[in-house]
Amino acid sequence: MAQTRRRLRSSTVVLGGMGVLAAALSACGSDPDRRCVDRDSYTLGDGYKVVSDKNCSGGSSGSRGKSRSRATDADWYYDSDVRNGYAEHGTFSRSEAVDRGGFGCSGSGGG
Repeated sequence: MAQTRRRLRSSTVVLGGMGVLAAALSACGSDPDRRCVDRDSYTLGDGYKVVSDKNCSGGSSGSRGKSRSRATDADWYYDSDVRNGYAEHGTFSRSEAVDRGGFGCSGSGGG
């Protein structure tokens, strides 16, 4: 009976470890969190005003200005803290956001 309990615990540990590994690897391959912000709206203490995603075109900042709304100078802002409709402490560089990595990421920018 004691051996059965030990096997169950061991298999639980192995399965749990594989779940953590799978989560870490999938996090490395995913795109960083992003918000569409108005570059001209920065205020100290608040950050950039978050605007509708339709104002930001394409998948990265490399496509700036192609089909943007003329009312805002909108661009993707990555890995930011969002509060009350404003984003701060992020970056406009997608590659920099990917290089920041996360748990289990090597920082090589793969993703």
